[in-house]
Amino acid sequence: MSSLNSTNMYPSIFILVGIPGLEALHYWIAIPFCVLYIIAVLGNGSIVTVITTTSSLYEPMFIFLSMLALNDILLCTSIVPKMLAIFWFKVKDITFDSCLAQMFFIHAFTGIESGILLAMAFDRYVAICNPLRYTSILTNNLMSKIGIILLVRAIILISPLLFLIKRFSQYNSNVISHSYCEHMAVVKLAQGDTRINSAYGLFVAFSILGLDVILISLSYVLIFRAVFNLPSKEAHLKAFNTCTSHICVFLMFYSLAFFSFLCHRYGKHIPSYIHMILSDLYLLLPPTLNPVVYGVKTKQIRERVLMLIFSSRHT
Repeated sequence: MSSLNSTNMYPSIFILVGIPGLEALHYWIAIPFCVLYIIAVLGNGSIVTVITTTSSLYEPMFIFLSMLALNDILLCTSIVPKMLAIFWFKVKDITFDSCLAQMFFIHAFTGIESGILLAMAFDRYVAICNPLRYTSILTNNLMSKIGIILLVRAIILISPLLFLIKRFSQYNSNVISHSYCEHMAVVKLAQGDTRINSAYGLFVAFSILGLDVILISLSYVLIFRAVFNLPSKEAHLKAFNTCTSHICVFLMFYSLAFFSFLCHRYGKHIPSYIHMILSDLYLLLPPTLNPVVYGVKTKQIRERVLMLIFSSRHT
């Protein structure tokens, strides 16, 4: 597993370094990552199970939440098993096609995650600003269309990244200074004009994350305006309480996303190990904390999960 210095060869494999500068600590760093992954899979799996097996939870808010939980499982599964193989077993090589596949799934699931958060913001907007028409607006047909649109949007916008990378036949090295195959991390290794890749990456980021942030922010401006027009403080608190979980998840996901994205392009003075750790946490921390945030704040889910836990103990 050696790097390719000024090679004219199309690399058959890439080598993932993990976290540059902290190689000696990889074994110990992997432990909290493994714990976070287990919590993410169990927590999100519990939410999906509870919502899909409880007919009283067949409401738009819970359906969107189950979509988010399923996407979170797929997102963290696309990176953590390989990451743990790097940290614990020194299995650093990944084939070129597998690298592209991992890149596609990471960016696609991230885009879908952003879209689901936007859909959840729309759900809260309708519930608070137009409650009498809530069920007539958020029908099963509309939610199915939203799910299809989010999936198609991710496929259409992310797929060109793979073809833009495949056009390079020469690479300066096959060593990726990262824990997973990220678009710009691979592009930096290529010989040739990478401006198209960088420009399209920016376009995808701002057409998905950027646009979604703007629309989510706009929805909450309208929500807060409606809340402040409510007659009593009790109504204010009740309305805010329905949004706090989503706001916490929204702030956590997008702050880490934009930090990771901007660091790849403008974070030359940030130590690489800090950038890599935060990039790993950006994809792992939200899936881990989402079920905790929603499970604690949502009474119906909390009670149902506790019932499942206690019933499993008695059997």
